[in-house]
Amino acid sequence: MQSPPAKLSASRRLKLLTYNVHSCIGTDRRLAPERVAEVIAAEKPDIIGLQELDVGRKRSGGIDQAHAIAEILKMQHHFHAALDVEEERYGDAILTAFPAEMVKAGPLPSVGEQRGALWIEVEIGDKRLQVFNTHLGLRRIDRLRQAEVLLGPEWLGNDRVTDQPVVLLGDFNSIPSSPPYKRLAGALADARNTMAGQLRPTFPSRFPLLRLDHIFASKEIAVLNAEVISTPLARLASDHLPLLATIEI
Repeated sequence: MQSPPAKLSASRRLKLLTYNVHSCIGTDRRLAPERVAEVIAAEKPDIIGLQELDVGRKRSGGIDQAHAIAEILKMQHHFHAALDVEEERYGDAILTAFPAEMVKAGPLPSVGEQRGALWIEVEIGDKRLQVFNTHLGLRRIDRLRQAEVLLGPEWLGNDRVTDQPVVLLGDFNSIPSSPPYKRLAGALADARNTMAGQLRPTFPSRFPLLRLDHIFASKEIAVLNAEVISTPLARLASDHLPLLATIEI
């Protein structure tokens, strides 16, 4: 379980994790939010971006998965429902034990399944870290539009973000050779690029072939390390593997 953050040193070193949890349904088809939380807790991240969470959906027992995982990790959570039909919701969340404020949550332009993003401001000592989490669509034309909107004035191009440290986490459904990825990587640094060797892909978790999950950071942030978590439990808990980055502000 994650403990509340201790007083930070002057270096302000943090661990970030992004994880598509597949409604907490594992590759063995078992529904187990506690197993997802165990994968996360083992890495002791400070800020977590989760995608594909069910809240009040019949297919997953009606529980609030964002709340359940946050409770186990002893963190607060901020959730945005990309899909909201009657009492059933499905979307993304950011978890942290640091003081944090929701700045914005909303939809991204989509055809078919609706996609969205959320933005929180995290208080880290005397610094404010702008954290964005998203899950882009399956169609390339949608992903391109969504990337442009994310980089525009409503989100990362907002005046509130100017000269602030920024991280963008998520499942982008985009491999590094794709136009949506290149558009985002042209504005922010991919945490993976700090590594001398090639990191393993994140999807599908049992036999990873595709790099779909990414952590991007602005120039105010030094990325010290990045790794894909491929423990036996991680390969079982979801159809994606988590991506972890250690940063310094």
